[in-house]
Amino acid sequence: MAKIIGENISNIPWQEKPEGYKYPVWRYSGNPVITRDNLYMANSIFNSAVVPYGDGFAGVFRVDVMSRDHTLVVGYSKDAINWELEEKVVFRGYDPRLCLIDGKYYLSWVNLTPHGTTIGIAYTTDFKEWTQLEDACYPVARNGVLFPRKINGEYVLLIRPCDRGHTPYGDIFLSHSKDLTYWGKHRFVMSPVKNWEMTKVGAGPTPIETDEGWLMFYHGVLTSCNGFTYAMGAAILDKDEPWKVLHRADCFLLAPHELYECVGDVPNVVFPCAALADAETGRIAIYYGAADTSVAMAFTTVDETIAFIKEHDLLK
Repeated sequence: MAKIIGENISNIPWQEKPEGYKYPVWRYSGNPVITRDNLYMANSIFNSAVVPYGDGFAGVFRVDVMSRDHTLVVGYSKDAINWELEEKVVFRGYDPRLCLIDGKYYLSWVNLTPHGTTIGIAYTTDFKEWTQLEDACYPVARNGVLFPRKINGEYVLLIRPCDRGHTPYGDIFLSHSKDLTYWGKHRFVMSPVKNWEMTKVGAGPTPIETDEGWLMFYHGVLTSCNGFTYAMGAAILDKDEPWKVLHRADCFLLAPHELYECVGDVPNVVFPCAALADAETGRIAIYYGAADTSVAMAFTTVDETIAFIKEHDLLK
């Protein structure tokens, strides 16, 4: 059996798999868990990040306000399902990720500059005061996702270099840093391969460490005659050399199907951005943006996901 290497989250949100359901990832029956009604003046609340904090949970949430500016706000929850969001904007930008490293909560997000998008990096210990560091790249890039610990003494960041448009450049790379200021030793990780992800791929939640390697959920994009379709895939990366892909599912694990995923500001989007993982039970709760409009949840276990990846391994 596969094992999660990390903390125990005794109060992880959870719902058992529906009887007779065959797939490895299943949706929360109460979806969506966050909508525009959670915050005054919000047009949409979607791709967001969540971590355990205190005796509950904290998060950074993408809120596109009614002017359609992209903002990030903090929220708190006791059960990781029912959230109270603050109105104060902590940063401008979108698609945050969070992880805890050496006692600090690190935020990475798509930072907006006059010259294009960069990957912003900041940290906090209390979700009240933030220290912003140097951007992790030169414009233009998106999907900057930190690993939740140093690897061989260095911070490691997954990234998708791109241009100032929406789609070109579709590959995942990673970079290393000793001090979160200077980044280098860039490595290629993976490209789109199968039809469901052929337009581009990008890292999703903070990678989950397991005894099999790093479990990386990611999004893949298909371009059809009706536009883009975003779905969630998964791969396992080498623990010490995470640019090496050990196993990779040849198909998606979750794709737009429900009304809240298919209808919204951007139809047909499942965009995974955060995951809670309980080492004791192997349970994983995934948060994803639905149709660029709301936040939804899905569940799996480390055993089911890794078994599915290996059964449908693109690399075997």
